[in-house]
Amino acid sequence: MTNTQRKFLRLLQQKKVRKQNKCFLIEGAKIITETLQTTNSNYKIKQLFVTQEFLKDLKNKSILNDKLKGEFEIILSTSNQLAEAGSLKSNNAAIAVIEFPVWNIPKKIENLTLLLENINDPGNLGTIIRIADWYGIEDIFCSEQTVDVYNSKTLSATMGSFLRVRVHYGDEFEFLKLAQNNTFGAFLDGKNVHQTNFPKSGMLVIGSESHGISEKLGKQILNKITIPSFALPTNKQNNNQSAESLNAAIATAIICDNWRRN
Repeated sequence: MTNTQRKFLRLLQQKKVRKQNKCFLIEGAKIITETLQTTNSNYKIKQLFVTQEFLKDLKNKSILNDKLKGEFEIILSTSNQLAEAGSLKSNNAAIAVIEFPVWNIPKKIENLTLLLENINDPGNLGTIIRIADWYGIEDIFCSEQTVDVYNSKTLSATMGSFLRVRVHYGDEFEFLKLAQNNTFGAFLDGKNVHQTNFPKSGMLVIGSESHGISEKLGKQILNKITIPSFALPTNKQNNNQSAESLNAAIATAIICDNWRRN
């Protein structure tokens, strides 16, 4: 790995540089092995920086032999170089530079989908993508203010699920129209999620961690739902504070589970 290459990898940790170059980084043995094995042609590797140890692994060598047809450049690197270039404190395996995938936005919703409005925490977004993968959700729509899916912390939190879930960014109001009134939003004052009959297809809207769904978007959502709290009344009698709301990713998981029960 040259100094120029190392500097470029460091720069790719900035959102504006990723957008300019239309590529992002993935780091570590597990995620890179999974990416190499995926049949999803939307994720194309441009460069692969690997240690000699990772390359010697028979499994990795077998995977790479299938890919070594001029598709991408393989550059030998040391563990220290990988750690300096990436976001991981230690990396004895690899870093890959991946081209941005190109997704077609569906013309209508035929499955459960998610709309995320202004999710700020990369860990939350990554976990939501992982939840979507678990519940068979193929598309997630995000407002432009939602954290970047290619943030290193987001990708790490997905545990590889970003390979199987399409994430779209754009106008949340336009995305909402795709659901054709089968829209459900998470609110503090909505209908009990345990008593809600969900359709086969529709859109679940999750708002920001701090403010929830905005008032303007909320007016466009047909069904307001909530997860009831079962905080013990003794907490209130003793003036103990109970949780005001749930983490965005946890709320997503609970609602998706209730949705799929239908």
